[in-house]
Amino acid sequence: MSIVAIGTDLVELERLRRVWQRHPERFLKRHFAPCEIEYCLARSDPVPSLAARFAAKEAFQKCWPESFGWLEVWVEMAGRKPMLRFAPRLEAQMGEGLRAHLSLSHEKHHALAVVVLEEV
Repeated sequence: MSIVAIGTDLVELERLRRVWQRHPERFLKRHFAPCEIEYCLARSDPVPSLAARFAAKEAFQKCWPESFGWLEVWVEMAGRKPMLRFAPRLEAQMGEGLRAHLSLSHEKHHALAVVVLEEV
């Protein structure tokens, strides 16, 4: 097993909040899978969770050799642990011996995601 790539991304919560407020439905449907929207909107303040997921997609893109769409990668929770999930095309490529590890965090002003892409 060896690390292939590491990606990180930091999102300012208020910036994401402003974009979401300008185009609420369009922003959500364009950037997040239905399960992500459901999870985040169940929170008293959805913005930190949305921002962390936005950061996760950006962090994974920094690890991946080609572009992909916003809805081809999403975050699901396995208990308290966030996990990246992939659309069929990416899932097939990941199945060729790659594993993605994800860590999310947020605080008062920012959300952070770190992705480690590992060859297994």
